[in-house]
Amino acid sequence: MAGSRDVDASFLALPLSALTDAALTRARDLGCEHADLRVERIRTQTISLRDARLESLADGEDLGLSVRVVHEGTWGFAAGVVLTAAEAVRLAEEAVAVARVSAAVNSDRVELAPEPVYPDAVWVSDYDVDPFAVPDVEKTGLLTELSEQLLAADGVEHVQTSAMAVKEQKYYADTAGTRTRQQRVRVHPAFTALTVDRATGAFESMRTLGPPAGRGWEYVTGTGWDWRAELAEIPELLREKTKAPSVEAGRYDLVVDPSNLWLTIHESVGHATELDRALGYEAAYAGTSFATPDKLGTLQYGSELMHVTGDRTAPHGLSTVGWDDEGVAGQTWDVVRDGVLVGYQVDRNMARLRGMPRSNGCAFADSPGHVPVQRMANVSLQPASGGPSTEEVIAGVERGIYVVGDKSWSIDMQRYNFQFTGQRFYRIEGGRLAGQLRDVAYQATTTDFWGAMRVVGGPQTYVLGGAFNCGKAQPGQVAPVSHGCPTALFENVNILNTVQEAGR
Repeated sequence: MAGSRDVDASFLALPLSALTDAALTRARDLGCEHADLRVERIRTQTISLRDARLESLADGEDLGLSVRVVHEGTWGFAAGVVLTAAEAVRLAEEAVAVARVSAAVNSDRVELAPEPVYPDAVWVSDYDVDPFAVPDVEKTGLLTELSEQLLAADGVEHVQTSAMAVKEQKYYADTAGTRTRQQRVRVHPAFTALTVDRATGAFESMRTLGPPAGRGWEYVTGTGWDWRAELAEIPELLREKTKAPSVEAGRYDLVVDPSNLWLTIHESVGHATELDRALGYEAAYAGTSFATPDKLGTLQYGSELMHVTGDRTAPHGLSTVGWDDEGVAGQTWDVVRDGVLVGYQVDRNMARLRGMPRSNGCAFADSPGHVPVQRMANVSLQPASGGPSTEEVIAGVERGIYVVGDKSWSIDMQRYNFQFTGQRFYRIEGGRLAGQLRDVAYQATTTDFWGAMRVVGGPQTYVLGGAFNCGKAQPGQVAPVSHGCPTALFENVNILNTVQEAGR
C-alpha cells in the first residue's frame, strides 16, 4: 500500500466476490482463454469561481462493472451498471457473443504476456486529506479567499479559478486468480489573472504554474505547492508582460523550465512511444508515430544527455498505480537512454505481439463502461546527478530565451513537427534575465529539438508536471498523466513571432 489510508469501506462493501464468481465462472464455462472483471466507482468534483464568486459546483459519480474476455483468440467486452450476480453472468455471455462476432474480422490472435498472480492485493495512493470529506463550503471558502487575494492587486481585472478533484476506486479480478483493490485521489487547482488595456481593448492573462497532483486537499492548502506565494507574484509579472516587447523571430538558445517542458515531453516523447501508436493500431485519434519499432535501439532521439523513463510508481504521479487495468504491477523502465530509443509503453497484448516477456503495465480505462486501452505512464526526463540549478543554466547562456509555463501547442500526426508557446518568456543577455518578451513560440522537429539539448539541470530543478485530460481512443477516453523533468538548455532553436505568423 502506497499511503496509510484504506480503500473506502463503502466500496469494499459492494458484492465484489459474488460478481467475480458469477462472471468468471460463466466465462470459463463458455470456453474463454482469459476473462477479467472490473468494478469501478469514480467520483468527480469541479468548483469554478469567477472574480471570487462561485460560478458552478458540479459533482458526478460513475459506478458500474465490465467483463472482458479472450474467446478463441478474440477480444469481447460488455459493461453495465447493475451490480448483481445475474447481471455479471449476462455481461460474460454478452462479451463472449461480441468476441464470436468479432472473430470474423480479427487478423491477429490475442495472446496476453504472462504476469504474476496477485491474489489479495490492495493499494491506495499517497494523500492526506480526502477532498470529498472536506465540506464544500470550506473548499469554496478557501478558493474565494485566494481569488480575492489575486483580484485585489492593482491591474488585475478578472480572476478565473477552478479546482478539480477525482477519487477513483477499482476492483479487478481475472481467471488467473489476481484480485486487486485500489483507490487513487488527484486534485488540480488553477488560478488565472486577466488584465485589460482600457484604451486599446488588448488583454493579457497569466495562469498559476502549480501542476495537478496525485494528492488530496492538503495540496490546495499548501502541501507540495505554495499557492499564496505564487499568487502574490502574479500581478507584477502580469504587468511586466503587458509592457514587454514583441520577440524578434530567429534562432536562440532556449532554457526551458519544467513548467513548460513537461508538455513537450508529453506530446513529442510520451505519445510517440506508445507502442500501439507506433505500430499503427492507433491512427484515427491524433495519429501514429515516427518512432516505429524498426528504429528501436538505433533511433537517435536526442542528445546523449537524454534519459527518459516510463514510470507507474512515481510518488504523487497522476498515472501512478499499484496495478494497471490488466492486473500488471506498476514498474519503471527506460524509454530513451543516452539519447537512443530503447523502450515503449505497452499492455499485455502489445507486449506479446513484440515478443516481450512482460507488459510494463500501461492498460487503463477511464470508466467502468470503457474497455481498457494502452495509455501513457508517467514519462519523465531524468535530471543530471550533480547537475546545475536553473540560475546556473541561465548563467551559461550569452543570448537566449527562458520559457516558463505551458500554454498552447501544435504537433503533427507523426509526433514529429511541433511548436509550443508558454505563460512567460524572458530575454537572456550575458547570462542574466533581461526582462520579459511577448508573442514567442518555439518550433522544431522532435529529434532536432532533443538533439539540441546541451545542459540538463540537477535534481533540485526537477518538477512533476502533468494533466488530467490526455485524450485517446474511439470512443474517446481521457487519462491523467504526469511528466517530471528538470530545467534544460537547448541550443539554436527556431523562435517564431506568433503575431507575425498570424498575419496581424
